[in-house]
Amino acid sequence: MSQNNLPTSGISIKNLGLSFGTTEVLKGVNLEIKAGEMFSFLGPSGSGKSTLLRAIAGFGPEPTGDIKIGDESVLGLPAWQRNVGMVFQSYALWPHMTIRKNVAFGLEERKVAKAEIDERVDEALDLVGLKDLADRSPGQLSGGQQQRIALARTVVVKPRVLLLDEPLSNLDANLRVQMRRDILALQRRLGLTTIFVTHDQEEANTISDRMAVLESGIIQQIGTPVELYDQPENRFVASFLGTANIIKGKINNGEFSTEKGLKLAVTSRITGSVNLVLRPQSVAIYPEKPSNKNASDFHYILEGKIEYSEFLGETVRYSINLLGHSLLSDESHKRGSKILQNGQSVFLVIPKDQILLLNN
Repeated sequence: MSQNNLPTSGISIKNLGLSFGTTEVLKGVNLEIKAGEMFSFLGPSGSGKSTLLRAIAGFGPEPTGDIKIGDESVLGLPAWQRNVGMVFQSYALWPHMTIRKNVAFGLEERKVAKAEIDERVDEALDLVGLKDLADRSPGQLSGGQQQRIALARTVVVKPRVLLLDEPLSNLDANLRVQMRRDILALQRRLGLTTIFVTHDQEEANTISDRMAVLESGIIQQIGTPVELYDQPENRFVASFLGTANIIKGKINNGEFSTEKGLKLAVTSRITGSVNLVLRPQSVAIYPEKPSNKNASDFHYILEGKIEYSEFLGETVRYSINLLGHSLLSDESHKRGSKILQNGQSVFLVIPKDQILLLNN
């Protein structure tokens, strides 16, 4: 089942709205997904990401606005006419059918000739590396193998778009890592436009060409994982994508200040109320004040006190009290390194170019 044998299409969503009764779930969603792109919807529970995916598939209430797959508006079309493939969180395999019959089911429903069904099922099982298990039942397979069969059953019908609704949530941590690599490799091999829904930031970061962060039915930001992590446009995106120190304050006359007395000279076009955003790995801790006379030209050097530490294996996360603000710092751990003690006075060295100021 080579890339040339699979159709693929971009997706265009215009001013999409959707409600369940009086509850508005999606609010004015606008989105362009490129043909062949691995795209993720990322957000917390209740943000609308699965509802948006199901709207594309044709499940659930009829939304307002428009959804195009390729050049075709699919709004109003039943799910079976949209030619999209969807893999559900539960896999939804038929327990009484063999693996081969599960994969063949969609082709049989489409009245495809038996010889072609056999050929395409073999190709699909080959793609996911489970051709040797074709005569087993789903109950005889591991969770990861069942997930592969669900993928094979979906791609065998040659959909224009592949939709994955939290497909890894039922797997253990190590298997999730391997499966997301396998899914990405399969997507690259097929060149198939794919949307991956998850609440897991690490999954989205590792698998996505681009992603959309949703909250309360609204797309907060769209971009590559690195763009969203390094340049969040608002406080929600900054806090949802990884760990962030966020301090509320004001900027007046080139100075950021807080009610607790923290003051930093800043260069910013923003004035008034702001959020200062700083990632923990950008905060370095020193037991003694750095002696480099030029350090303050490029860094803030601030004195604080260790509140607590958390040993995370490869890193140690410290919380430092800085004028009543708790600031997190992640320090790499090497064998034999000593962990700083609670209550110990330390100096924080923060590169000025690692601070981001947001007015929302």
